[in-house]
Amino acid sequence: MSRRKVLTADDYFDGVRGQNVSMLARAFTLVESSSPRHIPIAEELLTRLMPHTGGGLRVGITGAPGAGKSTFIEALGLLLVSKGLRVAVLAVDPSSGITGGSILGDKTRMGKLAAEDNAFIRPSPSAGTLGGVANKTREIMLVAEAAGYDVVLVETVGVGQSETMVADMTDCFLGIMLPGAGDELQGIKRGLLELIDVIAVNKADGANRKPARLAAQQYHNALDSISGSGNDSPPAILTCSALEKEGIEDVWNAIQTRCHRDKQTQRFEQRRQQQNLRWLWSIVEDRLRQTLHTHPGVQEICDDVEDRVLAGEMPPAAGARQLFAALKLDT
Repeated sequence: MSRRKVLTADDYFDGVRGQNVSMLARAFTLVESSSPRHIPIAEELLTRLMPHTGGGLRVGITGAPGAGKSTFIEALGLLLVSKGLRVAVLAVDPSSGITGGSILGDKTRMGKLAAEDNAFIRPSPSAGTLGGVANKTREIMLVAEAAGYDVVLVETVGVGQSETMVADMTDCFLGIMLPGAGDELQGIKRGLLELIDVIAVNKADGANRKPARLAAQQYHNALDSISGSGNDSPPAILTCSALEKEGIEDVWNAIQTRCHRDKQTQRFEQRRQQQNLRWLWSIVEDRLRQTLHTHPGVQEICDDVEDRVLAGEMPPAAGARQLFAALKLDT
């Protein structure tokens, strides 16, 4: 049996730029890998691909449980494909390092979109920490853009910090909400509302049409009461039905309008620049964390330091100082 060829950065680069689907999948696997022999090749590939990235539109999508997020993403993806656009769907899943990622189920439910030649659905990477998952997702996004994907949809799987991280890697952040805004507004965090650029109240069909319109109005009222938002203008708020394919184009138009306005004011480019800086330091922190866990000097004293902190014999700050001292870093 012949051994599989060991691919070089040149092989990956040619495959990605040539839009070879098989090579694209292997490039995604490469940049996700934490293997010491893969990291230098992945970094060389990303460096060479950088001039060919940035041309796509990056859209983050979050939603309450039961809001029909998967159905919406598939409906939006199919709409974009019908317009001649190439679409990649990625995910940031905090549980992926433990469970393998619930986006796998979503991929199954997005069967029609997954079957399209101009669409690609990628499960959440397993990277140990949420920060690591987010960093790997950013790299996959760059590879997808270099392969000619026009729109990258990044889904949050789960709640909490993953929403902040997805908002911090995309150009427009979309919130999929449910009718019945009274209950919905009780649980939504003010911070999340301030992150969102477009709100789509989904499931606005049948008996839910009137509750959906009411929910949209209540979101308008809630946003009016929030002062000091980081957004220059309030989010667009629309109703739609992903199941009935109604209002999906209106949501897409709202996303495009938002991004066009941001480009006119330079906010679009500034947002991406600041995202890249935060990405830089996120990688530094993630690499430092990995170094701490694998450094021989740290491993030698780690159990003792943890035991003393657990026993209340040492404050955590002093323990941290000892661990950093083992790294031979100035603290």
